[in-house]
Formats: sequence, C-alpha cells, structure tokens
Amino acid sequence: MRDFDDDILAYEDDAEDRYDDFDGDYDEDDFDSGFEGHEDSYYEDDFEEEEVEYVDVDDDEDYDNYKTSSIGRIDPNDRTLTVVVKNASRADAEAIVFGANEEAAQPAGVTVVVEESSHKEVREESKANPFKVGGMKLSVSNPLQFDNVLKVVKRTASGSNTERVYQPRNATSPQNFTQTLIDDDNFEMNVTGQDSLRVLVKDGVTLVFTFTIKARANMGNLLKGNNVAELSTVPRTTGLPQIDLLRKKKSTAFGLKPTRKRRVVKRVKRRPSRRIVGGRRPRRLIRRRR
Repeated sequence: MRDFDDDILAYEDDAEDRYDDFDGDYDEDDFDSGFEGHEDSYYEDDFEEEEVEYVDVDDDEDYDNYKTSSIGRIDPNDRTLTVVVKNASRADAEAIVFGANEEAAQPAGVTVVVEESSHKEVREESKANPFKVGGMKLSVSNPLQFDNVLKVVKRTASGSNTERVYQPRNATSPQNFTQTLIDDDNFEMNVTGQDSLRVLVKDGVTLVFTFTIKARANMGNLLKGNNVAELSTVPRTTGLPQIDLLRKKKSTAFGLKPTRKRRVVKRVKRRPSRRIVGGRRPRRLIRRRR
C-alpha cells in the first residue's frame, strides 16, 4: 500500500522549494516560471512613463510675470484722482478719504470732493474694482497743515483695525521749492472697501490730493475672458527734470524685476499594446501567499 505520509511530506518539500520567498523577496531561480520550452514566447505589459525636461527660454525673449499680453494697460489719462478737502467747521476736524465699507460720515463743516467724479462714486468703485495708489502730490493753503500726519487705516468687518502713519514733511526735498506743495512718488496705498485715509485738517485749510493709480482690478474684463489686472506703465510726470529723466528707464510693475519663465517640455512614452510572440498567449503566473 502506498504511504500517503511520504507523499504529503514530498508535497510539502516541493512547496517549500517553490515558495521559500513568499514574504515578497522573490528569486526567479527558486521556482519554475512555467514557460519552460516556450522561451520564444513572452507577454509584455509596459506602463506609461513620463519624463519632464526643463528648457531655458532664449535670452532674446523677455518674459515678465506682470507685463504679459493678457494684462491690460491703464490709460495715462485715466489714472488720476484729485481729492479736495475743505474744513469750514471753525475747529480742527478729521477728514476721511475713501473707506467705502465703513461709510463714516464727515464731521460737520468738512467736505471731501473728487474732481474727476465724486467721492461716493470712488468709494463704490473701490469695492468691486480695488486699485493701488503709487505716488501722491499734496498742496495745502497753510504750510502748518504739513505738521499733521496722514493715517492709512485698514478696517475689516471682523473688527481688525490696522493703522499706519505717514509724515508729509518727510517727503520734502530741495526740489520742492514751494512750501505749500510736496510731491512724493514713493507714497503707496491700497484702496479697497476696507482702506481709508484720515487726516486732521486745520480750521479754514484746504487740501488738494492728487493720487496716481498704479494698478487696479477691472472685473469687467472677466466678461471678455481677459485678465482682471490693469497696470500703468507710464511714469507720472513731476515737472522736475532731474526726477523725470530717471523715471524714463524701463521699470516693472510693483518694482519687481522681470522673471524668466522656464518652458516645460513633456516627453510621454506611450503605453504599447499587448504583444504576443510565438503564436500563443501564456498565462500569467499568480503567486499566492500562504
């Protein structure tokens, strides 16, 4: 009679030889592949591979993140706001320029007028189309008004209140011969619904602000499928040759240097179709763990 115990032991030894690396570290020499006698037959299944190569653009191509053709340009004749502030209250009072969200009322006797349109219209427009002021000219009827600082206030609906102080006399220079006028090209301020400019105006004094718009968002461009950003690329004229000549040099928006983009060239190796060599499709060997 046949000894089944010997057969079982033989099967166990054979299984151990075939799957001694069942933990995942397989060795092709540890077991038969099942393709003996059919070495000319094989089954390929390549996976898709992607290679990314970065190629620098040519030096003669000028790429600038802020000067692409998709960004609009502000008309030089449409970038000035002239704000006239008068105080006839017979006492010093704080005037509020911009500040659309808060809509704080002006003190009695204080008027704020925008010559190009109206203060209300500028306030409403700043909510949907915020802009950035880059440059300010300020003239006063009394030179002592320059002793009062300007306050740039940013107020949010959640209660945050940020205040920055600007001293007009810091902008005076030998080029400004008139004691009642300053011209500061370095003055910058973001004008959104949250921002306002506050100044304590002396009794009987008139202030004239001339703001230059450097950048703004035009939401109407979305209807055309264009970029909402619009930039002013023409420098503001001050009337002082020593300053205007320097400003004729090519500059970028927001004072940022042009950045060169890198083109991305993708080389994709397509996944080949399944190929059968030798006329028969061999079955895959499935390795099971015990």
